Amino acid sequence: MSKPWQKWLAKRFQFEKVKQLSQKDILIFIYQQGYLYLVLILITFIAGINYANNLILGFCFLISAILCISFYVTFKQLHDLSIEISVNEIGQAGDNLDLHIHFRQRQKQSRYLWIKTDQHLEKVSIAELQQKITLSFFMDNRGKFHYPTVQIYAVYPFGLVRAWTYFYLKEYSWVAPKAEFYNAENKQHQHSFEPDMDEFRELRNFQLGDNLHAVSWKQAARGQGLYIKVFEHHNDQPSIDIHYANMPSTEHEEKLSLMMGLIEQCEQLQCSYAIFLPQAELSTGIGTNQLLQAKKLLAQA
Repeated sequence: MSKPWQKWLAKRFQFEKVKQLSQKDILIFIYQQGYLYLVLILITFIAGINYANNLILGFCFLISAILCISFYVTFKQLHDLSIEISVNEIGQAGDNLDLHIHFRQRQKQSRYLWIKTDQHLEKVSIAELQQKITLSFFMDNRGKFHYPTVQIYAVYPFGLVRAWTYFYLKEYSWVAPKAEFYNAENKQHQHSFEPDMDEFRELRNFQLGDNLHAVSWKQAARGQGLYIKVFEHHNDQPSIDIHYANMPSTEHEEKLSLMMGLIEQCEQLQCSYAIFLPQAELSTGIGTNQLLQAKKLLAQA
């Protein structure tokens, strides 16, 4: 497709969130076997004129009328259909990003449509007043993902005519790096993933029912009797600072992947964390909102 034609299409079929398809949004023309059908019309017309045969001419007019009706019926498959598109703001490399297409129609009508992108070609049937179709895109790389142009078309009922429209999407999503885990023990952060040892407070006499693991065996070995070690309990939850500069790699993308691995470990262990990148920081926190902010920060790094 030539660049001027692409620019014209992009300008005419810009899409923002919701669109109700009107006459100006729909293109329509002969489709594939429709060209053979035109040849059939031409042959029957010439034959009818040549042989002055009204029966052949009548058949020619009949199949011409079918073609004209096909234009109208195919056009109505798209006309007055309301379409809304929504996307996920954050995704992750190695997973799918979903594009949700919401169809709405004022009255129940059976519509037989095709949805086409550079990765999809799916046939859908719309019969309800509201219906949702989801297209999944597999993410290979981290960064900003711009959704491709979506084409929706119909060839119903005979495949002689195609009516179609384009959606040049402005929506995009941020794709976080795929999580990687450093096999060797990272001494700098290891303490953050394990509860700190409680501080020793005192020894008390052994009582029936006490856990034997808490017995001070050093005193027992010296013949001083059985004593239980009592510790001060810490109520503070463990936390970790995830620094870009401390990642054991020289590659930028690998550093981000290792940071993503640490973030996922923190979420699994319910350990609060903060992120420190060369150009941005994320304060200490935990939970769904913290994870989404962390992914977005790494996607933008």
